[in-house]
Amino acid sequence: MIPPSETIRTSHARVSCDGSGPGVPASLGHPRVFLQIDEHGYIDCGYCDRRFILIGGPADKPGTEGQPDIASGASL
Repeated sequence: MIPPSETIRTSHARVSCDGSGPGVPASLGHPRVFLQIDEHGYIDCGYCDRRFILIGGPADKPGTEGQPDIASGASL
């Protein structure tokens, strides 16, 4: 399994991702999607594989980096 490209810790269970970030302007990203972090404590973006981890959640501890992708939190 390939690790996520970037990991972002957040205090909000609902996050958005557009693929932009340091060195990547918004025009080179992807369409903005809204993601909901569920009981697993993390969600991966279906476009760029960026991982969002809920601070204090079950995935916010050492050794959980290799957990499988959960794409079910993406909204349409």
